[in-house]
Amino acid sequence: MKKYIIFILIAILGLTLAQTFKAIPFGADRRGDLENPDKVAAYYLKESPETLQTANSITAIVVNFRGFDTLGEVTVLFLAATGLASILYRKEEEDEEEVERVRLPSSSLVRTGAKILFPLMLLLGIYVFVHGHLTPGGGFQGGAIIATGFLLMLITYKHFETNHKVMVWLESLAGLAFVAVGLYGLFAYGSFLQNTHSVGTLNDLISGGLIPLIYIFIGIKVGTELTNILDILLKIKKS
Repeated sequence: MKKYIIFILIAILGLTLAQTFKAIPFGADRRGDLENPDKVAAYYLKESPETLQTANSITAIVVNFRGFDTLGEVTVLFLAATGLASILYRKEEEDEEEVERVRLPSSSLVRTGAKILFPLMLLLGIYVFVHGHLTPGGGFQGGAIIATGFLLMLITYKHFETNHKVMVWLESLAGLAFVAVGLYGLFAYGSFLQNTHSVGTLNDLISGGLIPLIYIFIGIKVGTELTNILDILLKIKKS
């Protein structure tokens, strides 16, 4: 009986997928034009500056039109970081007494350069995700730049430490804030991650409604998660 039920479920799933793919106009021109924006690409290009007041159409697609997809990507990154941390878990006292960071000896020139570049890289990362709705870039790129700045310090200075508790709190709060913005759209406008009607003026820093806030939360979350992963991977037990 169990085999028949499984067969029926698979048949239903296969039929549903077949009907779905049959309805997709593969090979059809879906670009459209701005005068007749009834197709996907033209709709995005028209609605991004006019309705959302977002100069960067890619940003509007990533965190508004396809906000669920971005939420899924952030979730996958969180699960990857959690899985890696659980695999490489060490007790706190073990970290202090039996673990050291892997690094090659660095010269005074490298150490001086790292001190100069580190705050500039943090500033650049913040700039990238704060201005993600206006210029190329965004939360993932800005977060990666910030994590690269911490990586520079971690491999240059053996005793440079990141505050894991602060990192975890920032990561958790950024993730919760992302979900809270989504719920705000659901309760205020009837759709999860729906943008606010007060979107501002095109090309202004305060524009795009909730889109800049979402990118800020993503940038903080990505930056802290990647930094924690790098810090864990660069530590080994003392021989």
